[in-house]
Amino acid sequence: MGKDEFIKEAESKLMHTYNRFPMVLDHGEGMYLYETDGTKYLDFGSGIGVYALGYGNKEYNDALKAQIDKLLHTSNLFYNEPALAAAKAVCDVTGMDRVFFTNSGAEAVEGAIKIARKYYYNKTGKANSTIIAMDHSFHGRTLGAVAVTGKAAYREPFEPLIGGVKFAEFNDLASVEALFDDTTAAVIMETLQGEGGIFPADPEFIKGVRKLCDEHDALLILDEIQCGMGRSGAMFAYQKYGVTPDVVTLAKALGCGVPVGAFAAKGKAAEALVPGDHGSTYGGNPFVCAAAATVFSLFTKMNLLDHVNEVAPYLWETLDKIAEEFPCVIAHRGLGLMQGLQFMFAPGDIVKAALKRGLILIAASSNVIRFIPPLIVEKAQIDEMAQILWESIREVSENRK
Repeated sequence: MGKDEFIKEAESKLMHTYNRFPMVLDHGEGMYLYETDGTKYLDFGSGIGVYALGYGNKEYNDALKAQIDKLLHTSNLFYNEPALAAAKAVCDVTGMDRVFFTNSGAEAVEGAIKIARKYYYNKTGKANSTIIAMDHSFHGRTLGAVAVTGKAAYREPFEPLIGGVKFAEFNDLASVEALFDDTTAAVIMETLQGEGGIFPADPEFIKGVRKLCDEHDALLILDEIQCGMGRSGAMFAYQKYGVTPDVVTLAKALGCGVPVGAFAAKGKAAEALVPGDHGSTYGGNPFVCAAAATVFSLFTKMNLLDHVNEVAPYLWETLDKIAEEFPCVIAHRGLGLMQGLQFMFAPGDIVKAALKRGLILIAASSNVIRFIPPLIVEKAQIDEMAQILWESIREVSENRK
C-alpha cells in the first residue's frame, strides 16, 4: 500500500482529533526516525517530549522483552517487583513519600486533583474546596485536567466541567494571592509551561506560591509531565528553584515510549487517599513499571543530566543566533533542552518547510516552535537542526514578502 493510500485509509478509520503530519513512520534509531519508504528525519520533538533515551536503546528494549516473557499484568490486587523498583526510584528522585502509577499524564493530573480535594475534606470536613490554576496552562485532555487548563478554547466545548477552579496569571504572584481564601485546597501549575508557549516560572514567583500554600495550609501541585525527567537540566525542574511541591505529576519520559504516568506526594498529602478513593486496572502493571525502573537506571548509567547540562547551553547559543538574524523571531525562552522560539506569525509553514528538509519540529501555543529533542542529542545534531531551521525560516520569510 502506498503512502497516500495508507494515509487516506487511516483518516477514514481514526477519529480526526489530530492534524497529523503526512508521514508513515516505521522505526527509529538514536535521534532519527524513518518512514516506511526509508525517508530519514532528525527528530527535535521526541514524541512530544517522551523519547528521552532516543530510539532503539538496546538495554531499554531488552528489559521490556524480558518482562514480556515474565509477566505483563497482575492488577493492583497484588504486588509485583517492577512496581516497587519504579516506586522507589520515583520517590528517591522527586523527594516524595508515596507514588501512584497511572496510564498517562492526564490521569496523573486527575489523581493530583483528587488528593487536593480529599486533603481539604479531611482537614475541614467540607466538600467546598477550590483550586487555583494558571492562565495559558495545559494539563491534559480528560475533563478534570481540562478544567484546570488555562485556555478557554480547551474548556468551553466540554462544559460544564468540575467546578471550583480559579485562574491566576502565571508569574504574577499578586494575582495568585488575590484568589486565596479559606476554601483553597491547592495551587496547580507547570514549573515550565510547555503547550502555553515555553514559559519558565520566575524564581520569585514559584517561591512566593510555595510560601502562600504554606501559609494557607494548601497543597502545591507541580506538573512536570513535560519539563520533568531531566529535560530542564535537573531531574525535575522545581529542583532548579530549590522548591519542593506537595504533589508532583510526571509522565512522558517516565516511560520513554511506554504509556505510564504517576502522581507522587509527600507528608499528609501522601496519606490523603485511602482504599476506595482511587484506582486503575492497568496503572503500575509489571510491564510499564519495568520500563520506568529501567529508564531511571539508564539516566544514571548514561549520565544524562550531565549531558543535558553540557549540550543545552549550545542549543541556547545556536537558537539565539537564529533569533538575532531573523526579525520575525521575537523571543527565545526555555530551560535546558526545552526551549522555544516565538514568531511574529503562526510558524506552521516553517514546520512544514523543515519537514520537507528532514527535520521534525513541533509547535506550542499559536506562534512558538518548541525544541524538545531526545536528551541524547549531540552538538553535531544541533548544528544539523540549525542549518535546516535557518533555511526554512529564510524560505518562509521570503515567501511572506
